[in-house]
Amino acid sequence: MSSIIRKVFTYLLLPAAIVGLTYLLVQSIMEPVKFNKHKDYRTEIAVQRLKDIRDLQVAFKNVNAHYASTIDSLIQFYNDGKMKITLQVGSKDDSLAMAHTEQLKKKFRGLKPEQLNQKLHELYLAGEQNLVFQVTSEIPVRDTLFNDRPNFVVDSIAFIPFSGDSVIMESTVKKVSGVNVPLFEASMPYKSLLKGLDNQLRINLDAEQEDKGRYKGLQVGSITAPNNNAGNWE
Repeated sequence: MSSIIRKVFTYLLLPAAIVGLTYLLVQSIMEPVKFNKHKDYRTEIAVQRLKDIRDLQVAFKNVNAHYASTIDSLIQFYNDGKMKITLQVGSKDDSLAMAHTEQLKKKFRGLKPEQLNQKLHELYLAGEQNLVFQVTSEIPVRDTLFNDRPNFVVDSIAFIPFSGDSVIMESTVKKVSGVNVPLFEASMPYKSLLKGLDNQLRINLDAEQEDKGRYKGLQVGSITAPNNNAGNWE
């Protein structure tokens, strides 16, 4: 090897090769770090969306005795549905209030229970304080749920964040110990949630989940076994 070639190799090619190898090494280390950072960020947003779906499903079941089968049904329920809210006035531990309420019940003995509670409510609004009763009223779902989140957009629950793919949701009724039990599940596969990130790392993550017998993504509820509507991140 001539001195010129040796110098070119020593001062140009070798440093360039070292820099290139160093870059590839750093990239191989940083790529999983970047992947996990983005995965955690997307997971946080996706989990909140699944929690919103769960809250809506629970409210839907309280009104309809079963879970909604489609996201569109949940959205319509939020926009147009109503929920019964029971307000407790007074305390049953207050003996004086209980005695006074019983006297009024005897006075209005001919009224039906709902009419009686309505009459007690009218007296309460008129200034009568020593009363113990419950009053039930219907209020719009949208005035009840997510009031603490002014930026909540119900239409967003239909989609998996960062991909635009549709959330997968199912509901059913199964017999458990001889009793019909309504069940639902809503899922976001990693293939959709992590779209655009390193695909091989996503495939590796799916394989890890499969080896553990877990769903390859995020899921709340289950239509195969009752789990009290738990999320697989909990």
